[in-house]
Amino acid sequence: MGRGPERWQLYRLLGHEIVRAVRERTARLTARPEILTRARVTALVIAPHDLRTSDASLADDIYSGLFVFAGRSLIVSGRSPFDYDPPSPEWADALYGFGWLRHLRAADTALARANARAFVSDFMNGRGEAARASPVPVASRRLISFLCQSPLVLEGADHAFYQAFLKAVGKGARELERSLRRSAPPQSRLLAAVALTYAGLCCEGIEPILRRATRILVRELDTQILPDGGHRSRDPRFAMELLLDLLPLRQSFLSRSVDPPEALLRAVDRMLPALRLLRHGDASLSHFNGMGVTAADHLATLLVYDGSGTEPLMYASHSGYARMETGRVVMVCDVGAPPPMDQSREAAAGCLSFELTSGAQRIVVNCGAPAGGGELRRAARSTAAHSTATVADTSSCRFLDEPEDWWIGRLAARWLLARRGPVVMRGPGPVAVERRTENGASVLAARHDGYVAEFGILHERRWRLSSGPVRLDGEDAFRREGKRARTQPVAVRFHLHTAVAAQPQEDGSVTLGLSTGERWRFSAEGATPTIEESIYFAGVVGARRTAQIVLHLSVDEDALVRWRIEQV
Repeated sequence: MGRGPERWQLYRLLGHEIVRAVRERTARLTARPEILTRARVTALVIAPHDLRTSDASLADDIYSGLFVFAGRSLIVSGRSPFDYDPPSPEWADALYGFGWLRHLRAADTALARANARAFVSDFMNGRGEAARASPVPVASRRLISFLCQSPLVLEGADHAFYQAFLKAVGKGARELERSLRRSAPPQSRLLAAVALTYAGLCCEGIEPILRRATRILVRELDTQILPDGGHRSRDPRFAMELLLDLLPLRQSFLSRSVDPPEALLRAVDRMLPALRLLRHGDASLSHFNGMGVTAADHLATLLVYDGSGTEPLMYASHSGYARMETGRVVMVCDVGAPPPMDQSREAAAGCLSFELTSGAQRIVVNCGAPAGGGELRRAARSTAAHSTATVADTSSCRFLDEPEDWWIGRLAARWLLARRGPVVMRGPGPVAVERRTENGASVLAARHDGYVAEFGILHERRWRLSSGPVRLDGEDAFRREGKRARTQPVAVRFHLHTAVAAQPQEDGSVTLGLSTGERWRFSAEGATPTIEESIYFAGVVGARRTAQIVLHLSVDEDALVRWRIEQV
């Protein structure tokens, strides 16, 4: 992190977090516990429909003691999974979220039901790590899972277990409401409001929680869902998961003969077309800002609900995504600035990156987000992990977890990072975008200033997608801004999908062989294409090696490189 204005920005962030922590502490000390504990769950009246698909074969794995979450596995050997140290934080979040109960429900056997009750009982009895306080998103997911899978858990249960389960649901709802009073981050507030609204609709005895949660839900949806249907975090994964909860929530209102709030109806109607904009022909979403492997069955389920007969959304100006297509060829690109700092924990430095698909075959990709965290996730958020240009091996965004940030004090930095996460501290400003049609071809141009402050370079990119023959023409221009005249190395990257074989040709072009039998050619003017190693984090079976085409050039004055990807 640089000095000057960025140092003062970091100081302000630290000051805001200190004030926020003091307010949270004050709220806890002045809270009136009787308001939160007065209501008790007396009965469950409905069980929401879980739109997430289930796999009965996974119930066999769970029965045999194999728990696979977030790319990590654990064999429990006849013991409870709560008795073991989690292999990773993401694995622990999945375990304590209890979304995996749906696989046991799919098995629809007495053994699966007994297993489900045993696991829930272990949690309620505080086995192992279950005694620790869960983060708000995990606690929200657990409450929703308990309600959705209550028929599985309660069928054949005795009265004592039923009462204990009601008590656990009520306790979970009260703890979530307490978390909302302690200024949770925006996405956590929204998820907690969704979970509490579910609880208020599904349970008797906690009607006041329903009224309060609905008010918060309306406020958060109006604030966080953008006019074009995107979420403020710009994270397609979060938007997809949110929709999987909002659609059954809408139905739950109707099941209780209660009119859904208009904010909920508006949000769902806007979000579905926004997801379709990001969808490729292989039934997966583009790898931008935290998106990794797409659960294709979940996405297909959601898009069934998009019954609008209007023209498909091609440009989401508020979310910062654009789509171009001709025939079977689709290109989706990131033409937006980073999200607000408090919603940028998963945001990446991929401005002006793009992905290209022919039918169901990806050609050019971004590396995508890995299932686990740590250094891999940090690498996946860098500009170099995206199909765009990097200057001096530096990302166009700066993140809080970069080593340069530790000058503020190691303890203070760790505390700030623990509370805020690896948020984006600085990135491109508003991205200028132009869209038009030239002789039947779609043209999109955009530019960002993410490298101006440090290197004095403005990056401009232009795409032109035409048919007959199908080809994508591109230009990357680098304009000098200000007095920074030092020569800088620039790399323009095109990461290739693992199913694409790249072969250099004598004329300097690169032939791309697709697994479908199609052949494409990459060529460039102003730089010589080279083939280098890359990694694809978003593979279904985990990270896999792949290749990237890179155009290397040095920029001391204005520079321009042209490239073309065409079917042959």
